[in-house]
Amino acid sequence: MTDTDRNMEALMLSDDPEFERVMECVFGIQPHEARTYFQLLEVPGSTVAELAADLERDRSNVNRSLSTLCDTELVYRERRLLEGGGYVYQYFAVPLPEAQELMHEAVDEWAETVHGRINEFSP
Repeated sequence: MTDTDRNMEALMLSDDPEFERVMECVFGIQPHEARTYFQLLEVPGSTVAELAADLERDRSNVNRSLSTLCDTELVYRERRLLEGGGYVYQYFAVPLPEAQELMHEAVDEWAETVHGRINEFSP
């Protein structure tokens, strides 16, 4: 059984799952990635260095979390030019209503797949 399967099972057995647990299950993300998303909701435009300090995590771990969150479309980045030359990336979380819509879409897609498997089943 995979971690995702265990997360889904735990979620289904819970009478009142926390929103963060639902998000982790739907997107297949880890708790530290969910924390990163919520930190970006609180402090939009954060850099990797700022997030690492705020979350008390290593920059490389924050980079991996951001990569995963960008892949799920929960986070996006923008490049900001620095006055002395060069640039830095700033990260932004999509607004919560948009994240909720992405979750609904993912669950609906999953439900369609499950319904299809049920319909295909024959003893």
